[in-house]
Amino acid sequence: MGQRFPMPMPYGWFCIGFSDELQVNDVKNIHYFERDMVLFRTASGKLGLTSPVCPHLGAHLGFGGTVQGESLRCPFHHWQYNREGVITDIPYASTIPPKWEGKPCLKTYPVCEKNSVIWAWYHPEEKAPEYEVMDLPESREPNWNHSRRYFWEFNSCPQEIAENGVDLAHFQFVHKMDAVPLGKTEYDGHVRRSLVSGPRMVPNEQGEVEEVTISVNVVQNGAGQKWTRFSGLADYLVQVLVTPVTAEKVEVRFAYSYPAYEQGSYLDTVMEFAIASTNGQQGLEGDIPIWDKKFHLEKPILCDGDGPIMRFRKYFSQFYAFS
Repeated sequence: MGQRFPMPMPYGWFCIGFSDELQVNDVKNIHYFERDMVLFRTASGKLGLTSPVCPHLGAHLGFGGTVQGESLRCPFHHWQYNREGVITDIPYASTIPPKWEGKPCLKTYPVCEKNSVIWAWYHPEEKAPEYEVMDLPESREPNWNHSRRYFWEFNSCPQEIAENGVDLAHFQFVHKMDAVPLGKTEYDGHVRRSLVSGPRMVPNEQGEVEEVTISVNVVQNGAGQKWTRFSGLADYLVQVLVTPVTAEKVEVRFAYSYPAYEQGSYLDTVMEFAIASTNGQQGLEGDIPIWDKKFHLEKPILCDGDGPIMRFRKYFSQFYAFS
């Protein structure tokens, strides 16, 4: 068998965890993009993301390293580095080595926090971020529920998962649904937007069937940030967070935000059904067994009912740094 994924790992902003999973003064070892990294939060709440290797004598900063104010302290000789990788203290030295005074010597990586998510920028050539993570106001609505999060890990890559949305035929055979209409799609640089809207006959709270206009708005911002807004019967947002661990393994997180409906109410029941459908056989978990084993074909044999797969691939190809 050949290589499963002939393309390299895509670059962009990717989720490496949720904000509330890293408290003040926490130090955490993480592994994404086929690299070990150390994530920490300073006393003022700011994030740092660094190489695990102390540039002094090579100690691992993630095992025994501690946060001291706004710096990360090495467990070996207690050298301290700020979030930019600059030495801030050497407890047994009278001066910082002149070559490195005020200059970064510990390797750091771009990191930010938005939508209750911690994001890391990955680029194989270490290029600076080309765009920003988009803000989602629903993710911080005080009267909304943000506690419903789900996690999966399996063998695949970000393009395979993102491409799923334009593969129209599989909805019938994998998810036991009628083919999903593509709706209106716009491509604008690194952003892809699609909107499907139309009437559906659904039972209301009294059990009577009525017509409701349902809208599904999907936005992809680069290779790693994607979300779907649903409106009509119940309004909610789901962040679809796909992060490459290695070239052939991903983590997927779903984070839901929706109004805090009264437990047991009609809309609460609608939300429970929507979440179960999105996560379950009609959604992600129906696809995982296929993603986990399938191969990416650069020149697939397609028919007229497959959907705009090649147009999507052209869009996604911009997130690869081909050498």
